[in-house]
Formats: sequence, structure tokens, C-alpha cells
Amino acid sequence: MKESNQTTLPKEFILMGLTDNATIKVALFAVFSVIYITAVIGNLLIVVLVKADSRLHTPMYFFLSNFSILEVCYTSTVVPQMLSHLLAEKKSIPLIQCAVQLYFFLSFGITECFLLSVMSYDRHVAICFPLHYSLIMTKRTCIAMATTSWVGGFFFSAVNTAFTLKQSFGDHNKIDHFLCEMPALVSIAYGGTHQAKMCMFISCVFTLILPLSLILVSYTRILYTILGSHFGMGMRKAISTCSSHLTVVTLFFGSVLSIYLRPKSSASKEHVKIASVFYIVITPALNPFIYSLRNKDVVQALKKLMHKSREINKSGGWEGCW
Repeated sequence: MKESNQTTLPKEFILMGLTDNATIKVALFAVFSVIYITAVIGNLLIVVLVKADSRLHTPMYFFLSNFSILEVCYTSTVVPQMLSHLLAEKKSIPLIQCAVQLYFFLSFGITECFLLSVMSYDRHVAICFPLHYSLIMTKRTCIAMATTSWVGGFFFSAVNTAFTLKQSFGDHNKIDHFLCEMPALVSIAYGGTHQAKMCMFISCVFTLILPLSLILVSYTRILYTILGSHFGMGMRKAISTCSSHLTVVTLFFGSVLSIYLRPKSSASKEHVKIASVFYIVITPALNPFIYSLRNKDVVQALKKLMHKSREINKSGGWEGCW
């Protein structure tokens, strides 16, 4: 009994990674490097466009810029280390680095769930209460909602990380994954993992099920309003933005829920890795294209920025601005 109650943590963990095939590793390194660079540049470009163009200084684009910053942080927590391990012989990660990765990975992931829920509420107010939109979605309210999303993510992550690192691992330090993730760590712990599993379940309810339920409620109200109303171009423009948000929600929640809510008996380790790659690596790279290619305001802001850049070059570089 004394041994099971004592918390033992290894000095380092061994990440088994995606594959042992050297040729596939090199190919994955090349592909994931391009995708990661695309994700970082694309999301940062959206932040720059929202900041530079006054027409994008609205609640929707305020949340979109928050979301883009979040995506850069989220993918950067995992991908650089994953890329280095694809070419490294020893895929070890020190305990402290594993703990830091676990904390920030959970923080940004949970914040994304909350922020997607907030963005759906913004669309709900814009379509269902268009005359009161500016009164409801004030600057102060938007900042408060975004801040609550970020703080909530870091809070729930701290609780989950603490319960995970309370487990006893002993000599079990091989993680069959490419990152330090809570389910993967709990699965190799021995002894009393009941508290960690209960914490993970409760956290899933508050950070996955509840935000997704709020999103479904918002879009149910939006659909009800659309079917029962006649509206002009302004309302059609607001509705068109919903398709981009719904696409992102489907990609993110679909892949995450396929891991966390799938029965253990049917959840293969290969499926978990593929789904993780999808929402950690691929989805952040797709989001800028989903929002920019389907959004005329973003496209116009990009054209305006490119035109301004050409004008600066023609006038003799940045010196011509002085």
C-alpha cells in the first residue's frame, strides 16, 4: 500500500513517435515542416490584416485574431519538438519539458474550445439580434469574453496537469505517442489512476461537451431565425461568415471527440495518433484559408495591404514614408 501511494516520476519520458520507418520519417518531416510554416505565416497574416485594416475592427475579427494567435501557440507547442524527434535517434523528453508541454498543450486546446463557443455566440447575436448587436457586443464585453476563454483554458489545464503528474510511473516511461498528452500519460501510470481519470472525464464535460452544446444551441437559434425571417444583404453577409466558423468547429471538435469520447476498446493507438496530427498540425494550417478564401473582407484587406506594400517599394522603400 505504501508503494502505491507514493508518487514516482521518471527523469525523462521516451516518445515512441509516429513510425519507426526511416524513409517515412524523412517524408513526414518535409511535409509537416511545410504545413507548420504555412500555419504560422497564415495565422499571423490574419492578425496583421485585422490590426492594419480599420474595416476589420469589429467583434468578429477581434475574436478571429485571438483565434489565430491561439492557433500559432497551439501548434508551436508540439510541432517543433515532433519535427526534431522525426530526425533524432533518441526520442527522449525530460520530465520538466514534458510537464511544460502538457500544460500549454492543454491550455491552448481548452482555450480553443471556449473561443469557438464565444465566436458562435457572436454570430448568434449578429443574426438573431442585428439591431442590438452593437449594444450587446461592446468592446468591453468582447475583451471580457476573450479573457475568460484564455483564463479558463489555463485554469483547467493546471488542474489536469496537476492530477496527471500526481500519478506513479515507476519505470514506465515509454509513451506511445508523439507528445506528452494526458490520456497517454495516464495509460502508462500504475496504481490509483482513478482520480486522474475522473478529473479527465469532468474536464471533458466542461471543456468539450459544454462548449459544443453552446455552439449547437447558437446555431439552432440561427437556423430558426433564418427560416423565419426575410433579410437583406447585411444579414446575408453575416450568415455567410457562419459557414467558415462551422467548418472550423467540425474539423476541430470532430477530431478531438473521436479521441476523447471513443470507447477504449475501439480506439486504436494509430487512430489516436492520426486524429492528433489532424487537429494539432493540419487544422491550424487550414483555418487561415477557410476564413480568408470564404471572406471578402479579409481578401480585400489582403489586397489593400499588398497594394500598400507595392506603393512603398515604388516610392523608394520605407524611406519614402518619412
